[in-house]
Amino acid sequence: MAAMVIAAMGMVVKMKRKSKKTQTTNVLFALLDALIVMVSMVGALWLRYDFQFLNIDSYFLESIYHYLLINIICTVLINYLFKLYSILWRFASMEELKNVVGAVIASTVVQFIGMRILQLPTPRSYPLIYMILLAILMICSRFCYRFVRIAVHNRENFRGVEPVRTMIVGAGAAGYMIVREMKNSKHLNRKIPCIIDDDPDKKGTFLQGIPIVGGKDDIPYYAERYNIEDIVIAIPTMPSAAKKELLEICQKTNCKVLILPGIYQLVNEEVSVSMLREIEIEDLLGRDSVKLQMDEIMKYVADKVILVTGGGGSIGSEICRQLALHHPRQLIIFDIYENNAYDIQNELKREHPDLNLVVLIGSVREQKRIDSVFQTYHPEIVFHAAAHKHVPLMEDSPNEAIKNNVLGTWVVARAADTFHAKKMVLISTDKAVRPTNIMGASKRICEMIIMSFSQKSSTEYAAVRFGNVLGSNGSVIPLFKKQIAQGGPVTVTHPEITRFFYDDTGGGESGPAVRRTG
Repeated sequence: MAAMVIAAMGMVVKMKRKSKKTQTTNVLFALLDALIVMVSMVGALWLRYDFQFLNIDSYFLESIYHYLLINIICTVLINYLFKLYSILWRFASMEELKNVVGAVIASTVVQFIGMRILQLPTPRSYPLIYMILLAILMICSRFCYRFVRIAVHNRENFRGVEPVRTMIVGAGAAGYMIVREMKNSKHLNRKIPCIIDDDPDKKGTFLQGIPIVGGKDDIPYYAERYNIEDIVIAIPTMPSAAKKELLEICQKTNCKVLILPGIYQLVNEEVSVSMLREIEIEDLLGRDSVKLQMDEIMKYVADKVILVTGGGGSIGSEICRQLALHHPRQLIIFDIYENNAYDIQNELKREHPDLNLVVLIGSVREQKRIDSVFQTYHPEIVFHAAAHKHVPLMEDSPNEAIKNNVLGTWVVARAADTFHAKKMVLISTDKAVRPTNIMGASKRICEMIIMSFSQKSSTEYAAVRFGNVLGSNGSVIPLFKKQIAQGGPVTVTHPEITRFFYDDTGGGESGPAVRRTG
């Protein structure tokens, strides 16, 4: 019988090729399970006879003795089938608990049937008491291993280092997963004294042993009370307006604030500490993005030859990215700056290897070059994004603003008319509404050119006004970030200024939503 036990344990190790450390752990668990089976069988009789071992009938003890080794072998094999020797117990959760309970029930049923087949008598209450004892000991052995391992790792990794006192905001699914990872990870040295949540029903309750102490208005009080160093906002789906209000409250503390990205990992349980990031300027703008039905909007570009002037710029390159998603027959990128054109060319070739892509270098001011492009490729749709757009620079070089923006627009619009393009779209700016600078005035003239062509041409002309595109070459946001990184000051044109921002939530720089900040 002893040989059978050893053989069963050997099967646990050999059924899967594993490292020596894993094999050693499996053997130890198998030996522990053998001990647990013995304790459970004898303990069940001991409990049945009111903790009086001498009162146990001898034939019951003989039944246990004769079936003990068979029960050990069966239990070890059942535990293997339920993957109890393949689980990383350091990350054990409800799923692993279900496996343990399933293995215990199966082991009890097999023992009950086996002892009946072998006609080995036991008290009627024995199977139930045995199953309860076996479950308690199996669960304790696995989860105690988890807790001891975590404690040992944390003690070894962070010996002599004070943990970072961290407050979690949000006691939902994301908050639960962040707390669990912070408590269990050997790479994190954090202590969580409290959790904040606005749900009044959660106040006074506990999440993984950590008290939920109050709502967002209580953040400054508890941050000071518990000497909080970091605040983690674990509410990925929070609207922008609510996020801005919460960040303003956190600003009253001296704590570093981290936030989960506003994405939908919760469905697939993808939220983790690695996704935490520091607060960005965009988080403070405080307005939700407008969602456009891009598929409907872009249907008309499918199977068309499309020309994008200034295709290497911030807005032009994003237009090219969006167009590439909607299967144009041919996409022509035209830009005077070869580095930008080269970058977007490589990106589109990598992301869309089947795209019929043509990249050309040239200036929109040169009529012969533009006519040559139209005559060669016959674009059906033209996006005219080529322009000088830096307001202060254009104030110092007004002639260049007029030549590039106004003359360039006229040359492209004329070519679209001459070569019968179906549609031309001018990328304009909100600064053309009531122009107060050279750049805005030049773009307003461009719009007037488009309007004049639309009255006499079979080509359909349109103009789209963009505000400041977050992260674009002409945006103030990169400037603000550099100034903050250098310790300030953050320069603003005028204390009374109101800035409008377009926010691209789809990964590019020419987004469909507008935000405003004072």
